[in-house]
Amino acid sequence: MRPAPAYHSALMSATSLPVVDAWRMVSATRCFTGRTPLSSFTRLAGLLVDTEGECHFEIEFDRDISGQAMVDVMVEVELPLQCQRTLERFLFPVHVRQRLGLLADESEESALPEGFEPVLVGSDGELRMLDLVEDELILAVPTFPVKPGTEEVEAHWADADAVETEEPRINPFAALAALKGRKTLGD
Repeated sequence: MRPAPAYHSALMSATSLPVVDAWRMVSATRCFTGRTPLSSFTRLAGLLVDTEGECHFEIEFDRDISGQAMVDVMVEVELPLQCQRTLERFLFPVHVRQRLGLLADESEESALPEGFEPVLVGSDGELRMLDLVEDELILAVPTFPVKPGTEEVEAHWADADAVETEEPRINPFAALAALKGRKTLGD
């Protein structure tokens, strides 16, 4: 890739990270870098223990060698998750780099080069960059978060052969069967 002019900000929040015209950003080979608090991500918040911390990102618009409009999304963050073994809070390190192919129509998806994930952008080109970052973070959250270094819980199931044989159970109707077998005085 060729060097692109970059837009740098010390802190970008959900309100300051703009909605951009993706097609214009590709033409200008723009690059946005910054950080935003985890509290900016409303969809991600439900997967986290809390929203303490911030996310560092870089979003670079360009074209690949074949001319495909693309955006590189790079994200670094430590996500506060709950360990499913210990139920303790821990920080899960995330380092994501995803190459996204920008599409004007769904029919263009089959022409994407290998390694590209599709992003549908309408003809107006409107794209919320913060949504790209949040999507990548949601995909990075493990289904069952486990704090590194915790011991695996092992379940020991008894074998069917190893189960001690139980004493035969007494049939509660055995007494009735015995009475039924007795002969009455009139017989």
